[in-house]
Amino acid sequence: MVGLLKALVYGAGGMAVVGLAALVALQERLVYVPVLPGLPRAYSITPSRLRLVYEDVWLRAADGVRLHSWFLRHSPTCRGPTILFFQENAGNIAHRLECVRLMMQRLQCNVFMLSYRGYGESEGYPSQSGITKDAQAALDHLVQRKDIDTSRIVIFGRSLGGAVGAVLAKNNPDKVSALILENTFTSILDMAGIMLPFLRWFIGGSSSKGPKLLNCVVRSPWSTLDVVAEVKQPILFLSGLQDELVPPSHMKMLYDKAIENNRNCRFVDFPSGMHMDTWMSGGDRYWRTIHLFLDQYSPEVQSCDASCASEIANDGDCSATFHLKKPKL
Repeated sequence: MVGLLKALVYGAGGMAVVGLAALVALQERLVYVPVLPGLPRAYSITPSRLRLVYEDVWLRAADGVRLHSWFLRHSPTCRGPTILFFQENAGNIAHRLECVRLMMQRLQCNVFMLSYRGYGESEGYPSQSGITKDAQAALDHLVQRKDIDTSRIVIFGRSLGGAVGAVLAKNNPDKVSALILENTFTSILDMAGIMLPFLRWFIGGSSSKGPKLLNCVVRSPWSTLDVVAEVKQPILFLSGLQDELVPPSHMKMLYDKAIENNRNCRFVDFPSGMHMDTWMSGGDRYWRTIHLFLDQYSPEVQSCDASCASEIANDGDCSATFHLKKPKL
């Protein structure tokens, strides 16, 4: 009987060790999802499919990884804000084009969409260290452009993109005018305990309880709760209360942490908003909230004429300055 118990204990211990080893070795595959199940990695559409004028931009991260991105110009005469858009985890930037089209229309802004390393047409493999370098390369590119108002660069990050954007804003207080976070988690460490409950007592962020014995093996902690406490720019928190992936309490915790040292924070929730559709279910109120925030913290220096304001609504035909590419069928 004693022998049997020992065998069970050793067997359980061996399985735990193997499981832990697999978790450590494969954690990037668990955290990052560049390709949606059943879909190819390639872009399903390009901005031209939505009649958006765009520019393919290739960047080099600090470690030499080649990155792809799209710069979408609102119009040739309107110098509105430029949104540096950081996407959610799964899929690529093509899957966010409908949201970005509406963003350009409602906010009269330019949008720069970065493909993280390992996503879309970008090279490399995703990691926190690598994606942080990717975001910096995108911002460095924008501040060197002559065709935008570089004093009005605003970061928008949804879910994982919010964690990326918060780090970039913290590291660049003089280059970023404001930060918008939507349905972002407090940390990957906290999310691990939610997605895999048996890890809850071994992995956790600064707000969690337990010994956190395995925190040291996590290579992409994305500790947004700690980062937002150091962001000096104004922050807008957009929270979908029906978020089925990231508990809405995470957004409230981020806001509470940020406002301790930054009074220029705004929190707005949307009762029917889910993780991926808050921008749709929020309706006019969602876009008005962002518009008012930009007017207050990234104001327009010189207004454009009425014809400029309506260009994007009329299919954005600005081919006099930018080339309108033919759709890829």
